[in-house]
Amino acid sequence: MIRRPVDIGDPDRLYTVTGGRSRADDDTFDLVTLIVSECEPAQGMQSEHVRILELCRHPTAVVEVAAELKLPITVVRILLGDLLATGRITARHPRPTRSADLPDSALLKEVLNGLRNL
Repeated sequence: MIRRPVDIGDPDRLYTVTGGRSRADDDTFDLVTLIVSECEPAQGMQSEHVRILELCRHPTAVVEVAAELKLPITVVRILLGDLLATGRITARHPRPTRSADLPDSALLKEVLNGLRNL
């Protein structure tokens, strides 16, 4: 197995793709944020934006988008920020788990005791 560096993108290309930006404007996108396209790609759009819109016809995690585009997460976050600002995508954040949704600890102990008795 040949190990390759994770970020194999040409720095000049990445600079061009992001328009010289090195950071996203905010922290809207974490790795598991689901991205959904809200429109079809328009003529004259940047090729990376077009690819994102095509990939995200169904909810797709930011990390999956980065993997498909073979671009660093930072670059993908910048591109997603552009699309979000123009209303071409929506971002869905995973719901935090509430303690009320978790099973009662007494029930878990009973299940554990039952398994031990098997």
